[in-house]
Amino acid sequence: MGPPAAGPARNGSSTPERATDRGPDPATPDGRVPGQRGMATRQRLLEATVELVSSTPWRSVRVIDIARRAGTSPATFYQYFENVEQAIGVLAGDIVDKAAELADLFAGDWSEEGGFETALTVVEGVLDYWEDNRAVFRVIELATDEGNVHLQGIRVRALNAVTVGLAQAVARHSPAAGTPSGMVTSSPAGSDPMAVAATLVTMIASIAAHRYGFEFWGIRTRDLVDSQARLLLWSVTGRRGPDAMVGREVRATRRTPGPRTGPVPGGAVVAHRVGGDR
Repeated sequence: MGPPAAGPARNGSSTPERATDRGPDPATPDGRVPGQRGMATRQRLLEATVELVSSTPWRSVRVIDIARRAGTSPATFYQYFENVEQAIGVLAGDIVDKAAELADLFAGDWSEEGGFETALTVVEGVLDYWEDNRAVFRVIELATDEGNVHLQGIRVRALNAVTVGLAQAVARHSPAAGTPSGMVTSSPAGSDPMAVAATLVTMIASIAAHRYGFEFWGIRTRDLVDSQARLLLWSVTGRRGPDAMVGREVRATRRTPGPRTGPVPGGAVVAHRVGGDR
């Protein structure tokens, strides 16, 4: 996920939500609340939407495609959603709920004994969160680039929930002496806890989005998680991660690099220089 189009709210507030996007009792376009069978049908339509946007440009997804995938009719689809964009908006709204749950991970144990484990749990949580919602995030990114203000607002809210949780952890575990609580931090990553948190959240989310590209270059996800956890721990507490570990694994005393599946960075430059020296 790219950087938010608008900065996260420091008080945890967010953009107003559409009533049809979220809520414990989602209403149909005509205002009715579906019963148990209706909710099951609605869920099948949402799952079909996710499946289609995972493999098809979202602008090419049609109501009839979703209805067929869900084993129902376009008329049934319109009983629950006004159009494809609204169905995607519902899926995107669910992401905000999950982001709030993800923010709870920052309340973990940041002590010397448990800090690195907590940092790993946070990074892995973001990675899993992104993977579980990859298709919807892709649509949100594309729609935001197209100027879709509503989906852009959902992206900001999702980032805001995580950023505020991390900023609170930074302020709590790296307080600056003689300053109002939460306003300034002694974190080596910066004095503004929200700036530190926004930078880290953008980094972790972006790496989660591009993990397969890094894998292509031979950069293992395990090593990406380890590096991010160390940066996170350092930013929150000012401490380094354990020297003897790579993630949760004991570091090998002698590591033989595995073969890269993508081009070797700088390989063309090296080859050129070697050829020029002959």
